Amino acid sequence: MHRLQSIAARSLMAGVKDPCPALVTPGLGRRLNRAGLLSPAALKRYNASGGPAAAVAAVRSGKVREKTLTMDTLNPQVKAVEYAVRGPIVIKAGEIERSLQEGGKKPFTEVIKANIGDAHAMGQQPITFLRQVVALCTFPELLDSPSFPEDAKRRARRILQDCGGQSLGSYSASQGVDCIRQDIAAYIEQRDQGVASNWENIFLTTGASDGIVSILRLLVSGEGRSRTGVMIPIPQYPLYSAAIAEMDAVQVNYYLDEDNCWALDVHELHRAYQAAKQHCHPRVICIINPGNPTGQVQSKKCIEDVLHFAYEENLFVMADERLHVTSYMQPSRDFRPSTLRLSSLVIFNHITLDSELIAFRQYVDCPTRKNSRIDLLYTNVKDVYTATSLPPLVYQENVYAPDCEFHSFKKVLYEMGPEYFNSIELASFHSTSKGYTGECGFRGGFMEVVNLDPEVKAQLVKLLSVRLCPPVAGQAAVDVIVNPPQPDEPSFGQFHKEKSSVLGALADKAKITEQILSAVPGIKCNPVQGAMYAFPQVFIPPRAVEEAKLWYKAAYSLNKSGGCLQALGMQPDMLYCLRLLEETGICVVPGSGFGQREGTYHFRMTILPSPEKLKVLLEKVRDFHIKFLKEYSALEEPQCLVQA
Repeated sequence: MHRLQSIAARSLMAGVKDPCPALVTPGLGRRLNRAGLLSPAALKRYNASGGPAAAVAAVRSGKVREKTLTMDTLNPQVKAVEYAVRGPIVIKAGEIERSLQEGGKKPFTEVIKANIGDAHAMGQQPITFLRQVVALCTFPELLDSPSFPEDAKRRARRILQDCGGQSLGSYSASQGVDCIRQDIAAYIEQRDQGVASNWENIFLTTGASDGIVSILRLLVSGEGRSRTGVMIPIPQYPLYSAAIAEMDAVQVNYYLDEDNCWALDVHELHRAYQAAKQHCHPRVICIINPGNPTGQVQSKKCIEDVLHFAYEENLFVMADERLHVTSYMQPSRDFRPSTLRLSSLVIFNHITLDSELIAFRQYVDCPTRKNSRIDLLYTNVKDVYTATSLPPLVYQENVYAPDCEFHSFKKVLYEMGPEYFNSIELASFHSTSKGYTGECGFRGGFMEVVNLDPEVKAQLVKLLSVRLCPPVAGQAAVDVIVNPPQPDEPSFGQFHKEKSSVLGALADKAKITEQILSAVPGIKCNPVQGAMYAFPQVFIPPRAVEEAKLWYKAAYSLNKSGGCLQALGMQPDMLYCLRLLEETGICVVPGSGFGQREGTYHFRMTILPSPEKLKVLLEKVRDFHIKFLKEYSALEEPQCLVQA
């Protein structure tokens, strides 16, 4: 009897007994024991309340139990979160794409998604060596296969030895696999030409975003005027504004100088800080270098200005450097090179001679850069070229402009002297998603913290332990990036060729993007110095601006039937990007999603599509923009608000 009543109750909860989805007496599900039976006491109370018949009657009379979680009861900080990169434009693009697949007719045949920096989705091929190492770690039986090179096998064995049960499927320490953290520290020391890096200050993360949010959680506190203020650049990557909104902190905007290729301006930092002090407590400044969405590379002088400012105002510095990866050649572990003592850094010319590589490697063992040590590593060298005194050579990946050089915040901080280097708290963030690998899906990343209070560091470890550990496969991918094939290893030739091909193509596409867009009347595009994005300013005629105020914005809300459009007003650049999508199939992100000065309008696009597809994209943007101007301002001469 009890079993039948239980089945009936379950069927009723599933809506089987009535065409309307029915809900039984609240709490009934909690009264079922493990066998699915009601306890005698619960059954008695259930029957006393009228049982299933009462529940059906309640549904038919309209007295249905209300949902606990509604838009009225939802955490208001969640409602405040916005993330333009995957916002309404992208949702609309997905709808158009599905329509095309189902035979729908549009004035284009495909949607080109230039809204997000997802390299592989845009056709970039994986780096073979990275995938080989991760494959070997994932399926160790392949270590016996002759199809995989020995240098990939050595790295995989080393990573697996530090994994629990020698399996990539085990949890790692919350900070990450120890040997990978050690490799990252060695890589940072080489990147920064001898500035020491302690591997215990390295934390593997689920992409760079995980590290950024974790550090912000440590910093955000207070109420009212004591609430934490977070200084972020405008334009900014929406992760920052979203995290700040979710944590109920105060967003403090400082504007980058578009006239000066999006450079940092220390006077603007002081303006923003002083204004924010009236309503919050600014405690942290965030810098994105290379810029996202702006694509600029900050000069050493700009970085020094930021660090001086942070020192004066006692601010924590968060340096988002994920869009830059610097690679140094490293010797094999068994190599014992001869040493040359020099009074200054030198670079050795390296060339290809009879198809044999003359490779080199340099490192500094003295932080003062005096009596620097240079190791010359070479294979089958038939001639040795004279060393020439020059600045140190670095491979600047994702930095394209010939007059630009990437400077890490940590290295610049060190060069400012002990007073700064031993006191300013700094966290820097890095990722596998960007750079030449483009491995977004692995969600690999790491951060280095400097001058963190030991007790606070223990709290950070505690906080990270709540999410157990980052994906271990992503950690393995990070290790390959910081420990790539060396010139004396079998995979070096193919690795170097693939990497050079990716970076060369990105440099070409950065130049093409700037040239084509800047030639369009009413569009100004600053040089894409680094990263993989362009952020052109577009002139939007006043008539279009007025129309945007009267039109609707695509605001997506989930419900049983999918989504709906609500009339909530629209930013002018949203109107522009929506029209661009509907008429050309090109999906870009409105500048309003990243922040911009009042009265200016932009969009962000990635330069990741293939050269052929990128040219098509840029030509479509050009044609659309000219048509858009003619439609809205036939009598107006289009001018960008920012002068070239």
